[in-house]
Amino acid sequence: MAKSTKIDRKIFVLDTSVLLFDHASVLQFQEHDVVIPITVLEELDQFKKGNTTLNFEARSFIRYLDEFAGKGDLKAWTPLGGSEKGSLRVVMDEGVALDGELSESKADNRILAVTRKVQAEHAGRMVVLVTKDINLRIKARSIGILAEDYLTGKIRDVENLVTGWTEISDVKDKVLDSLAQSGCIPLKSLGLNTARANHYFLLKSAKKSLLAWYNPISGLVERIDKQIACGIQPRNAEQTFAMHALTNPNVHLVSLMGVAGTGKTLLALASAIEMKSDYHQIFLARPVVPLSNRDIGFLPGDIKSKMTPYMEPLWDNFKLIQRQFAGSSKELKKLNEMVAQEKLVIQPLAYIRGRSLSKVFFIVDEAQNLTPHEVKTIITRAGEGTKIVFAGDIKQIDTPYLDAQSNGLSYLMDKIQDHPLVAHLALSKGVRSVLANLGNDYL
Repeated sequence: MAKSTKIDRKIFVLDTSVLLFDHASVLQFQEHDVVIPITVLEELDQFKKGNTTLNFEARSFIRYLDEFAGKGDLKAWTPLGGSEKGSLRVVMDEGVALDGELSESKADNRILAVTRKVQAEHAGRMVVLVTKDINLRIKARSIGILAEDYLTGKIRDVENLVTGWTEISDVKDKVLDSLAQSGCIPLKSLGLNTARANHYFLLKSAKKSLLAWYNPISGLVERIDKQIACGIQPRNAEQTFAMHALTNPNVHLVSLMGVAGTGKTLLALASAIEMKSDYHQIFLARPVVPLSNRDIGFLPGDIKSKMTPYMEPLWDNFKLIQRQFAGSSKELKKLNEMVAQEKLVIQPLAYIRGRSLSKVFFIVDEAQNLTPHEVKTIITRAGEGTKIVFAGDIKQIDTPYLDAQSNGLSYLMDKIQDHPLVAHLALSKGVRSVLANLGNDYL
């Protein structure tokens, strides 16, 4: 394709939310030019201190911009590098009047003013405001400014994410008999030429049914049976598949996606405790999403009292496992010893950063509140013998600027498929209670 001319190249104005989502976003616009409003730099300055991912992204971009600029003038267009990239500049927000009741005291409105200023300076070129803030996109469009979401890392077809299992209802009885007796059959016996690694099957004939999975190591479809882990027994086929993946030593990365009450966290924790002899520690963590966007440092009390409300749902699952055993049993005593000796650690995800993850069964709950970058960071820290489980529901996202298409759990399930180390499973059947199912179905 012929290289775009200057007049064809677009100008993208980036909002703070984009840089907090991806500090390398300025390099994702190919040959097009990028504008950073001065207000964005002022907002990033407020995020540079702290240990959250937002703080990391803010610091990373500030460092990048400092190295990129060198001793140059950022008010002028500066090439981002190479013939395949456009240029970047920082634009002041003075000299442009805003429409109607838009107050100049608000940062979002000053970003709109910069976009309007760039439009006036570059008549004939398409100028687009890029932001992950839905309300800012609406405000921009209401005053005639083109606006769009930041699409890098966004999943296009979230409705068709891999479910991890398939029901086949026309299997012949002799095929099922062969699978039941020998424990394995060729894939072609099911009329299939290929299957994803660690894919599960609910096989049915007119008279019977069996559960099976495709073993990528043997290349065969193998029978699986329901198993009990630490007193927890699967209640349906989906949970049986999940527990098999969680206890399979050859699967090192598992994602469990499902609505509330499908047993994601409970199954993961029970499986981890059942396999405790294979690991040095069990980490159960979740991202802390402060209520009303209040930083946790402003909440009253010491660090334990601050963390307790966020970690309580994880302890609830552990208490349910404890209740499977009598008060004087050896099993209950061992569970309590695991906590006392820190063999089982329940912490906020931020406290896991920097720790070695060798020989660890690492469960990340509420993974839908992670960014793709956070998911990548967690996975790339895995050492030898570590297993990582991401569990979440992409319909219950509590983090600003994330949605069903851009969160880390969706990103993981979309990008890593058909790998022998990975198993993905979508759970749809609630088992918490009849009342919980009623809420999921009708509310």
